Amino acid sequence: MDALTIELARRGDREATARLLGSLADPLFRFCLSQLRHNEDRARDATQETALRVLRDLPGFRGDSRVETWAIGIALNVTREMRRKIDRVDTIKPDAMRMRLQPIAPDDASEQAEQQDVLRSVLNDLPDRQREAVVLRFFEDLSVEETAGVMKCATGTVKATVHQALRALRNRLTIRERTDPRP
Repeated sequence: MDALTIELARRGDREATARLLGSLADPLFRFCLSQLRHNEDRARDATQETALRVLRDLPGFRGDSRVETWAIGIALNVTREMRRKIDRVDTIKPDAMRMRLQPIAPDDASEQAEQQDVLRSVLNDLPDRQREAVVLRFFEDLSVEETAGVMKCATGTVKATVHQALRALRNRLTIRERTDPRP
């Protein structure tokens, strides 16, 4: 997002605000979806609440980080609040995962869908903090520093959390491969 649009939105310009929120909508929804166990209804609610908080807090945005990073930080707080309120057992809709994937051949579609299911399952098994760190670093493409800013922790904490999460993911995937009955 360009600096002029952000500044105009900070000053209350409706068109600039609409452009800003439009550019944030998909990344915020994708992030909220990943944090709320892929429940689309809750992700939509979290995205809407995040947008309201972005509008409310935009005049105070100082520009110390990218506006996208700042907004994802708000979304992280919203999703944490929502997770505290919801039951830990949540049903995952099979088609809910919306990750950025390369185009695939029709023959590979069922295999990729299966891989998405496995990835969604092992990500959901991670503790919340580890899942947050992995999603921010690898799905939202934030740097270690940006991730630390969003999570409000030190960069070393992000590195350690991501390392622990990746190790846990590798272990879970290895166990799945060993127990998979297919040839």
